[in-house]
Amino acid sequence: MKVSVKRSGGFAGLTREWAVDVDEQPDADEWMSLLSSLPWDARPRRSPEPDRYIYVVRVSRRRVTIPEAQLAGPWRDLVERVRQAAD
Repeated sequence: MKVSVKRSGGFAGLTREWAVDVDEQPDADEWMSLLSSLPWDARPRRSPEPDRYIYVVRVSRRRVTIPEAQLAGPWRDLVERVRQAAD
């Protein structure tokens, strides 16, 4: 299963993207546990904030857009984990 995180915006307006294939990770069970804890139904509300990042998280065919100020809980854990695994 592919997980990708795209970060755009910020002061310079740069875009970065990270991706991980969960099935290839040595701790795939932990990844799956984290993915199953994501609150897909409680989508964050997008409010415009200048110079802040916007994150687009894709897990398989699901997608959610999260403003930086609302990136918390399992969403933040997932974003950090994808960034670390991809770097």
